Parts: sequence; structure tokens; C-alpha cells
Amino acid sequence: MQAAQNTSYGSPDVLTVQEIEAPALGDHDVLIRVHASPVTQGDRRLRAADFPGIGWLPGRLMTGLLRPRHRTPGTAFAGRVEAVGAAVTRFTPGQDVFGAPPHGAQAELLVMPEDGALAAMPRGFSDDEAAALPYGGVTAMVFLRELGEVRPGQRVLIVGAAGGVGRLAVQLAAHLGAEVTGVASARDHDLLRALGAHHVIDRRTRDFAAEGQRYDVIFDASTTVSFGRARAALAPEGRFLTLHMGVGVLAWMAVTALVGGQRAIFGVALGDAARLEQVRVLAEAGAFRPVIARRFPLAEVAAAHAYLEGERPHGSVVVTLPAAGRGAVAAS
Repeated sequence: MQAAQNTSYGSPDVLTVQEIEAPALGDHDVLIRVHASPVTQGDRRLRAADFPGIGWLPGRLMTGLLRPRHRTPGTAFAGRVEAVGAAVTRFTPGQDVFGAPPHGAQAELLVMPEDGALAAMPRGFSDDEAAALPYGGVTAMVFLRELGEVRPGQRVLIVGAAGGVGRLAVQLAAHLGAEVTGVASARDHDLLRALGAHHVIDRRTRDFAAEGQRYDVIFDASTTVSFGRARAALAPEGRFLTLHMGVGVLAWMAVTALVGGQRAIFGVALGDAARLEQVRVLAEAGAFRPVIARRFPLAEVAAAHAYLEGERPHGSVVVTLPAAGRGAVAAS
């Protein structure tokens, strides 16, 4: 089968497409023909070994100290079940699914355990849209609904609102009934309003922390804001949520957990079957609708990574897989 391959860390040029052996199907496994897989900022970091803050060493130990431990990239996908193992009961051949494997999604075929981060695809979603859901959808849900406990009527500020996580976070916060303010470049403001933002702030010309506004939740999806800066814009019991694992954030987490009042919270949004099912339900309820900026065939996966890095796209970048064989399914 054809698959993207990453044998060393570096620029997009380290990615190639090669013929590799198809994965074996175990009794508790699901074989999926991948139709689409996004290139996310997380994928970019894995390719380049670009782990921010104090996460560099743990990241390298997890992914491979000198070279990638897993050669096939791709941490999200949408596709169709091709075959199932003898003991599988949750999925059937021919079923459309989406998921979040730790690696391996940018290949024609993918094997996942039945109890892995895999769920039925949301009704009414294209392959491209469903593939773009796991990364940003799970992250937005974990941070806003679980860690931020966003409620109707609260004021929510999202920094990096036009990014892959930010776009879905804006939609979810609006769906939860919050008054949403998005911080992004001026060129992204019309998009953010269309996604549900009530207010927008130009990150280049205005400082949200200096405008005298107070927010119940500030979600830094850009990993560029310190708690010290955010405090000026937080309500007395407000929560600052960040994707950045830095020493400063971890120290503030410990302090604010003890003294109460404003809270600094760092979190990791790991996709599993239960969370993907929640994302599916939210998507079908109208909370999420990914924006697709551009599609690249699998053969151009390196170009897809370069586009993500260089163009700051107004939506998700998706790698599409060959259509051949999409209609063929088999039972085990």
C-alpha cells in the first residue's frame, strides 16, 4: 500500500511516499481504508520534533530520540471500515468512521483496535470535514467544556481563534451559550464572525489585556500568552487555559490551585473512543463544522506540510487518499 513516510526529523522535505506492507488484522482490530487525513500543527511538531517549553525531552523520548520511532505520520482521519477481526462487535465492514490514532493515518490502510480512538462518522459530514474534527474538536471540548466549564452567558476569550483548534473552539463556545471574543489577525475576522464570534480583536494592533474587559475564561490556543499577562483580563474567579507546557504555567497552576480565585490550567487533550463519540454528537448538533482551506493528494504530503507552515491557511489542510477501492469491503 502507499503511505507517507518520515524517517528523520526536519523540514517538510523529509516526507516521502513509499510502498509499504499493509498492516495485519488481529481478532480485536478494525481495518480502515483511509479517505482523508488532516495535516495539523500537532503533525508539524511531530515531523520537526518541535516540542515547546519543557516538553522537548519528554516529546523526544516518546516519539524517538534521534529519529521518528513511527515512520507513517497522521494522527486523525476519516474513512471506511474495510474488514474487522473475528472478535469485533462495535464496527462492521462498509461503515464510515473517523478517528485519532497516535500515528499511521496518512496511508491507504490503517489498523486500529476496536476500543481505540475510533467512532462512527457524524451524519452529514464529508470525509474531509470529519477528518478535521478529532484534533481540534477533542481539544476544544476538553479545554472549554471539561477544564473551563463554560456555561451560558459567560464571557470567553479565545487567543489564536483562527487556528485549527481555535476555529472549533469559537464554534463550541458559541454553541455552549457564551459571549465569544476571538483574537486573530484582521484578515481572519470575517471568518470568525461567521463561525460564531460576537467580538473580534486584531492581535497586531490591540492588546486584549489592556482594554479593561474581563473574561470568565481565556483559552490560549496559540501558546503565546502568559498567565501574568492574561490575569489583567480575567474575572476574579476566571480560568486561564493554555496548551503550552511551560515552567511558568506549571508554577502558576500550583499557586492558583492553593490560593483560589483566578486559575491557571494547562491540559492535554487525548482522544479516546468516548471523547470522539462526544465530538460526533456535538458535530451532529451543530457545534462543529470544520473549514477546509485546501486539499492535497497523498503524493503531495510534503507540499501539504509546507503549505500549512507558510500560508497560514483559513482552514484545515487535508491529505486525500486515492479513490480506488473505496467501494470494496470485506468481512473477516
